[in-house]
Amino acid sequence: MKNFAGKICFITGGASGLGLGQAKVFAKAGMKVAIGDIRADALHKAVSEIIDYAGCTAADILAIPFDLTDRKQFAKAADTIESVFGGPPHLFIQTAGVNSFGPAEASTFDDFDWVVGVCFDGVVNGMVTFVPRILRAYGGTPGNPREEFHIVNVASVGGLESGPDTAPYSAAKAAVINLSFSYADNMPAYGGHASVLCPWNINSNIGSCELYRPENLRNTGYNVNEKTVAMLRTVHATGQDPIDLAEVMKKGIEEDRVLIMPFHDEKDSLDWLENENNKLHLYMLPEKERLEKTKYASSDPTRIFEFYELKDGVEPFGLARADNDYIAANRKKGG
Repeated sequence: MKNFAGKICFITGGASGLGLGQAKVFAKAGMKVAIGDIRADALHKAVSEIIDYAGCTAADILAIPFDLTDRKQFAKAADTIESVFGGPPHLFIQTAGVNSFGPAEASTFDDFDWVVGVCFDGVVNGMVTFVPRILRAYGGTPGNPREEFHIVNVASVGGLESGPDTAPYSAAKAAVINLSFSYADNMPAYGGHASVLCPWNINSNIGSCELYRPENLRNTGYNVNEKTVAMLRTVHATGQDPIDLAEVMKKGIEEDRVLIMPFHDEKDSLDWLENENNKLHLYMLPEKERLEKTKYASSDPTRIFEFYELKDGVEPFGLARADNDYIAANRKKGG
């Protein structure tokens, strides 16, 4: 996709973080931008920020409060975009996501249902809702669409590597990557393209997402409290700037790349992928040899936050609840 001006964009999770950065970048490129988010109160502020950054008008931005795990609400969002902007999005970006940290073996059904429900099932809901509408409106023949269109799902580098302390998240993001590859293989037949963006740490509000976990899914096996949320905020504050990452993604879209990594230099992307591929080889080795080649043993809970200073009022994330009787002592709070 090379031309953005005058076209329609829809971004899930657009009220903050990377989604908001994407909205700013593509609004500045001349697109009419719809942002969807479950946090209705955050959408109003986001619209003002987009207008200020892009220099566009209120008529160019549409805020849609909705829950992406609800298929009826997703369909209603699609109807609203078509009603207000005159058609489905030419650029559809699924950015919304949640995460929580704790040992894989401490995960509960609620942990999986919440994280996988948003990060993978929500993406499926978006693809099944929007792709048919996009193809009917803009699809054509190979290399010759009626209008340019591009679909981007946001996964994570966590979907390309193991997640001993982010099992639901890493599993969901791995599924998003594979799903995106499947659509990417098929979209050129209609003249369009699909991509998957795999960010690393982003300066965003994802560290606070536990505050928005549904009441019916709060039976977590992880140690989650105000202090661990404070620690996560510290971690994410060091992450990549959302607008910078959105610009990297925009370039990837312009070049019709399927896999978009968060680096400006292509060599950095290739080096990172080669390193991850080498890690996969370790799983084929006998355990003793594998552990000798692994920098951190899987039983070491400090490896995911050792680079961050523990300040007053915060505590390490990534541990199990203290009352979890089957988790090893060094893998849980108070152990």
